[in-house]
Amino acid sequence: MTSELGRPVLAPRPKLSVRLIDALRTDIESGRVQGGQKLPSEVQLTVKFGVSRTVVREALAALAADGLVETRQGSGAFAVQQRFSAFSNLAADKISIAINVLEVRMGIEIESAGLAAQRRNPSQDAAIHEAYYEFDRLLALNEATGKSDFAFHRAIAAATNNPFYIEVLEALGTRTIPCDVTSPWGTDSMLTLDYQMGLQVEHARIMDAISAGDAGEARAAMRDHLTNSQQRYRARLQRPTATLPRT
Repeated sequence: MTSELGRPVLAPRPKLSVRLIDALRTDIESGRVQGGQKLPSEVQLTVKFGVSRTVVREALAALAADGLVETRQGSGAFAVQQRFSAFSNLAADKISIAINVLEVRMGIEIESAGLAAQRRNPSQDAAIHEAYYEFDRLLALNEATGKSDFAFHRAIAAATNNPFYIEVLEALGTRTIPCDVTSPWGTDSMLTLDYQMGLQVEHARIMDAISAGDAGEARAAMRDHLTNSQQRYRARLQRPTATLPRT
């Protein structure tokens, strides 16, 4: 990515809390820290990672929000047992993981988009739009868009009015949006402005179809979105030093 003056623009370095989140998340999801096992104390984490206690607390709060950590008053923080162990045993290669996750998502989200078009209520339709515009806001600020991307897909799952669609997405967690800079499964090479703008074009087509109540178009738009993502990752896997084509 380059600036208007033609100079290269460096991707922003992740916050200290993000690096700590990634490290702890990887320990938990890889099984190095078992469910129910106590995490190091705040003091131990500040020493190990060279960060403040505020940063440690921010990281633990984020992990708790993702359902990976449970904090107990007076006892500390503990890893939470993962509900779907199959997702914790995925291959180590990040791009291979992304492709595997997208395959699972295709089996779920294509139908969820169609059901959302048929069943969504005005509040659920608004939630999909809000997540879409939050992605735009973060993109304009050059901030990580992964959480808003996940929120977009989760809002669609919620609009099916079938809680199991949400449950599966939440079980995948950060692997749902593997290209995000805050995900331990991420691939930084994919985080170009053009790449993310291309995602938004695809998101808009899905959103418009759901709002219009067009179940067939919603399914087709979601299928194309996830298929395009698979193709982008496969291109990167086959040519690891190549620059991804613009979307």
